[in-house]
Amino acid sequence: MASSHPLDPVSADEYTAARAVLDDAGLLKPSTRFAYVGLEEPPKREVLDGTSTERRIRAYLIDVATGELADVVVSISRGEVIRQRTLDPARDGQLPILDEDFARVDEIVHADPEWQKAVLRRGVTDPSTVRVCPLTAGWYGHAGEEGRRIVRVLAFVQEHESDLAWAHPIDGLAAYVDLVEGRVYQLIDEADLPIPAESGDYSAVEPRTTLKPIEITQPDGPSFTLDGHLLEWQNWSLRIGFDAREGLTLHQLGVDGRPVIYRASVPEMVVPYGDPGPARYFQTYFDNGEYLIGKFANSLELGCDCLGEISYLDAIVADDNGRPKTIRNAVCIHEEDVGILWKHTDIFNGSSQTRRQRRLVISFFTTVGNYDYGYYWYLYLDGTIELEIKLTGVIWTSSYPQDYRYGAEVAPGLGAPAHQHLFGVRLDMMVDGTTNAVDEIDVQGQPIGPDNPYGNALTRTITRLSKETDATRLASTERGRVWSIVNTEQNNRLGRPTAYTLHPQPAPPLLAAESSTLHRRAAFATKHLWVTQYDPDERYPAGDYVNQHPGGAGLPSYIAADRAIDGEDIVVWHTFGPTHFPRTEDWPVMPVERCGFTLRPSGFFDRNPTLDVPAPESGHCHDQVR
Repeated sequence: MASSHPLDPVSADEYTAARAVLDDAGLLKPSTRFAYVGLEEPPKREVLDGTSTERRIRAYLIDVATGELADVVVSISRGEVIRQRTLDPARDGQLPILDEDFARVDEIVHADPEWQKAVLRRGVTDPSTVRVCPLTAGWYGHAGEEGRRIVRVLAFVQEHESDLAWAHPIDGLAAYVDLVEGRVYQLIDEADLPIPAESGDYSAVEPRTTLKPIEITQPDGPSFTLDGHLLEWQNWSLRIGFDAREGLTLHQLGVDGRPVIYRASVPEMVVPYGDPGPARYFQTYFDNGEYLIGKFANSLELGCDCLGEISYLDAIVADDNGRPKTIRNAVCIHEEDVGILWKHTDIFNGSSQTRRQRRLVISFFTTVGNYDYGYYWYLYLDGTIELEIKLTGVIWTSSYPQDYRYGAEVAPGLGAPAHQHLFGVRLDMMVDGTTNAVDEIDVQGQPIGPDNPYGNALTRTITRLSKETDATRLASTERGRVWSIVNTEQNNRLGRPTAYTLHPQPAPPLLAAESSTLHRRAAFATKHLWVTQYDPDERYPAGDYVNQHPGGAGLPSYIAADRAIDGEDIVVWHTFGPTHFPRTEDWPVMPVERCGFTLRPSGFFDRNPTLDVPAPESGHCHDQVR
């Protein structure tokens, strides 16, 4: 059962062993469920020093009969519980949704007499065609909801087996369900809006016949090696992890034998919808903290999800009973040609040379309700790191009254509420070591004056972010703002700090009103950048317990001590993502929309690190000086 490395994902045997420790400690009843199980990673210094010997597993436990909640850490190395905390739902919020909650809520709602009447009144002749969606409830300070474990339910009609239920929303109706009591405790029945009738069955479309095959081959095999979870490619080295809450994680990422990032992950995503109506105002989902995106990872298929010479890694997560479940081919690893790396035809010496860029792709896809998300980490030959997230799937739908202001009509009578997808990435930076700092860099033109008589001067302003409260920042397109993570003790041959620079894709942060409960709960999404001093307990931007939490946890609490971040071991948190007013082209299934960021070496190398990349074998891409 021993893991080969302290950062390797939890194995099936380790899940089983952790469950046995909890059972022996008397913490498991027939009504106990596991809302989350994952690796409690050892502190960074222990891993770097090679002194980490203990494997710890963290589990969130729910007693579904009583609603009692616990956060427990066990040492499977020692076979004992080493930390146990009982949670107060009114203060701490609730633990994530269970898989079994979906089936339970379906039974509870369909059995409710008032729900049945409301559905029949809207013209649904067969209640068995109604598909209910249990949605996390958020927190709004409603009387009577303190401490209750609840979901709020919207519904759709699926007229036949292959019908796309999202095409037929039952609008103006929502059921609030108490998961412990097992009943609908409140029904919102505000308007008899028409159920859109047009089919959205995209599988019935006749495929075109004009696309010719594209073959991607590597006759000599890939250029990377995979040894367990250790991945090496060209000058890159890293370890691949996987977690039920965060999905794909990258560890000890370095190039040329030099560290760049100790740990990279996307530990939170919030999707707030902009319809304030009585039956929809609560639509805000923290897909990581409330649902656990890793549990819904897809099994990827060659030729469908990945093309080329592919290596796969399975992911192992725990089910509601804490037992291991394997997701086959959850992580895809391959190389891609991505065009020109560098090229020059010299007018003086006659040389004409071209090199092609290549990248290593590490990806996984997850389906959370109606949306599908692909997470793609890219490593390039020139030392660049990118994260691209691909959003696709089916947009959330509503009826479309003619005076509807909060979205768009995508089919006759079918609305799609506006919303945001805001991803929170955690980058535990380690650029050439653990003494890092962040410089905010803005560019600007200069007014005409004695030093700039023709008005063409370009300069930049570099501002060192010295403490945590200085480092809550917004992107700025007009200033070309970037953030450079520098090593305060290592210089390049020009005497300047080695660095990697974060290039954001500026887009609106959270647009919810500043005084709203959503603003408090999703405070991480109100800024594009946060920087904190490293603390192994600070792992999630919205806090450990997100479901029904009243807010203030996560990054706002992390920076309260206002620690120094200049020349320290630091974590960079970056928020990004699109604001989506759906188009007709997004229906009935949405073409991929992309978002992400880039980390580029800036003085990390002493010159172009790809001069040794060979020219393509075909053609005349490597003419010598004539």
